[in-house]
Amino acid sequence: MKASVDMYGCDIDSFIESVEDSITFKCSGGGMVVAGLMSDAQEQMAHGDTEGARQTLNRAKALVFRYMENKEGFYDKWEAQAWK
Repeated sequence: MKASVDMYGCDIDSFIESVEDSITFKCSGGGMVVAGLMSDAQEQMAHGDTEGARQTLNRAKALVFRYMENKEGFYDKWEAQAWK
């Protein structure tokens, strides 16, 4: 658990569960969540919070790796149909 918090700033399994329960994920897919996290990391860097930015980017990468195999989870429901 400590390694997860050091790497991600939170328990990554709980974070992923909360992402998958979010309205953004349900309506727009994981890609939009990842884009939002990347924007958050940019803001953190702009304000000198490099450690927070590193953890935010690690959370974004964890989502990307999770959904690389499952395009329907990464893209919104309409775009996912195009991949079939």
